[in-house]
Amino acid sequence: MVTAAPVPGLPELRAGDDLARLIHEATEIAPTDVVVIAHKAVSKVEARVRRLGDVRPGAEATRLAAAHDKDPRLVQVVLDESRVVLRAVRGVLICETHHGFVCANAGVDASNVPGEDSVVLLPRDPDASARRIRDRLTALTGAAPAVLITDSFGRAWRIGQCDVAIGLAGLAPLEDWRGRADHDGREMRATVIAVADQLAAVADLARAKDAMAPVVVVSGAGRHVLAGDGPGARALIRAPTDDLFR
Repeated sequence: MVTAAPVPGLPELRAGDDLARLIHEATEIAPTDVVVIAHKAVSKVEARVRRLGDVRPGAEATRLAAAHDKDPRLVQVVLDESRVVLRAVRGVLICETHHGFVCANAGVDASNVPGEDSVVLLPRDPDASARRIRDRLTALTGAAPAVLITDSFGRAWRIGQCDVAIGLAGLAPLEDWRGRADHDGREMRATVIAVADQLAAVADLARAKDAMAPVVVVSGAGRHVLAGDGPGARALIRAPTDDLFR
């Protein structure tokens, strides 16, 4: 049985905070647990926050802002975080980030960020962030739980957002069933289960969006927890040649 429990009592996080220590002090963690962290918690402690008052929009940001009724300073931050803008439709910029993620506004977000003039960015290297947190938790507890960093993405074929993994350590991100037989003995040819994304979604269901509970401990998924750090969330990024929407 898989269970998910939000970690209570975490403070408003600031640059330089020891997030792993705060998690350790707030809850007990087993070696087979998956510690799921909303990326904003990681971004805040890594100082990945920008004040719009410090941003000077360029010509392209100004043009896109006028065409889509957006703040040109915000658009400039989105452009700074983007490898390329894939679509600009109805006020939404669909971007490929420097990590290779395809998402709205390059993951730049103003919700749950103190101050009316600030936006939070994705971590520079979410897989590296997950590895650092895992190493610190291991040093504090003697255990090596998996660490999964998440963000909410839209989905090309579906309405609504769903939390997905953008960084991870100590977790097998995928479970490949290709070549195995189904219940009736037929060989499966396309089934690859997105384990990390499914655990991210489970964790998100365990907390309210306005609950200020950025960390959730998922138990019961120990068969996916690795002794080593594993390939990270980069293994979940579809190659451009296989992307049917490009």
